[in-house]
Amino acid sequence: MNTSVKTRNMVLTAVIAAIIILMAFVPYVGYINLVVIKATLIHVPVIIGSVVLGPKKGAFLGFIFGLTSLINNTFNPSLLSFAFSPFYSGGNLWSLLICFVPRILVGVFPYFVFKGIMMLGKGKKSMEYVALPAAGVVGALTNTLLVMNLIYFCFVEQFAAAKEIAVGAVYQVIIGIVIANGVPEAIVALVLTMALGKVLLHFNFSR
Repeated sequence: MNTSVKTRNMVLTAVIAAIIILMAFVPYVGYINLVVIKATLIHVPVIIGSVVLGPKKGAFLGFIFGLTSLINNTFNPSLLSFAFSPFYSGGNLWSLLICFVPRILVGVFPYFVFKGIMMLGKGKKSMEYVALPAAGVVGALTNTLLVMNLIYFCFVEQFAAAKEIAVGAVYQVIIGIVIANGVPEAIVALVLTMALGKVLLHFNFSR
């Protein structure tokens, strides 16, 4: 990788990281407080970074995503903020796992989905119209499904107490949250990854 490409990649990584931070701390842009849990759009720049810049830089951007989630849930909590911050009442070290691991993987999985589909299509440019939306959906669902399932396995009793429901009913509620939040987030990721990813790929960033 030549110096100009390295510099260009570093600049794009810094720009995407700045967008993530900006979205995180502008009210109702990156994190939308729905009282029970926060919907998010911050996975979108992480997904795009993963596809365009590769899994290492994607993982770094996912870490930034997780860090903003930790800060946001500590200082601007919702009902389930204990699942994302050990510094919020009811949180513990499992909160850090939930906060960081799914978000880091959001920066990894989309790259391999994109590359896999492009390889199956023998690198044809037309395959980007399949690979980019698929990467967007996989990235969004990685965040939603891993976060909500980890909450179930790590905080099922706390979740039940917070929602004032029986422990046996927790997973049904989680499925409802996945449908209500996860499906719209996946659709947004599909559209924006297709639109913005297509533009950025024309700059031939090295992966």
